[in-house]
This record gives sequence, C-alpha cells and structure tokens, in this order.
Amino acid sequence: MIGKLKKILMGDQAYSETAEDSEQREQLALASLLVEMARADFDESKQEHLAIIDLLSRHFELQPQEAMQLLERARASSDRAVCLFDFTRALHECLDSSQRQNVIRLLWQVAMSDNKLERYEDHLVRKVADLLYVPDSDVMRIRNEVIESNLGSKT
Repeated sequence: MIGKLKKILMGDQAYSETAEDSEQREQLALASLLVEMARADFDESKQEHLAIIDLLSRHFELQPQEAMQLLERARASSDRAVCLFDFTRALHECLDSSQRQNVIRLLWQVAMSDNKLERYEDHLVRKVADLLYVPDSDVMRIRNEVIESNLGSKT
C-alpha cells in the first residue's frame, strides 16, 4: 500500500530504468514530452510522429532509425507515466536555462507541425514550462518565433 502511494506521489520512474546513462535519460525524457505533445489534442497523427523523429534526429544527432526507436520507447514510457514531473525533473536536473528554452521550442514545433494550435497543446507547453522554470515571457517569444518560422516556410 505504501509502495503504491509512493509511486503515485513520486511519479512513475520506470522510464529511467530503461535508460543506461544520463544522456539516455535526457533523450527519453525529452522524447516522452514530445509524445505527450502529440497526444495533447487527442489526435496523435503520423505527421506529428514524423516531426518528432525529425526533431529528435537533429537535436540529438541521431540517425532516423535511432530516432524512430527512441520515439517507440518514449511512447511506451509515456503510456506508463503517471505525470509529467519525472520527465521534467530529469530535464531540469541536466539542462541549463538555454537548453530548457530549447525544450519549449521543440514542444511548440510539434504542436505546430499540423499548422494549428489547440488549447490543450498550449496548456501542455505552459505546464511543462512551469515545471522547467521557463518564464512565460520566453514561452510566448518562442511560440511566436515558431509560428513565424512555420509561416515563412510556407511562402
């Protein structure tokens, strides 16, 4: 009983057990947050998965196949997660302020991969930003940059 209560209060740390080192924990935590973003609007699309694979490939300098495997591990990890805290805690412990802002940028990029921003996606980014201690002014600035970048890539 106490073990179950502790697991609920502390979050499901099972995702970290599958990671061999801090770099893998960082990769899995970030990928899991991106999966949560894809699921935030209750419409987890192939387009969002492709965006996540591309972002993970570029961000961690992975081959597409490695990024796809990371995405699958992240989907399983996200399925088991009780809350976002484990993922954000893992990132907060190993990233500086600039790197945490980059996490917010990646979340916005996934949210905007279908060219529409749902309120649930906006809420999730703000929630993650709060847990990562990224100021709201930076969150809004980054959102506007991502939106402008998406509009610029269409012209």
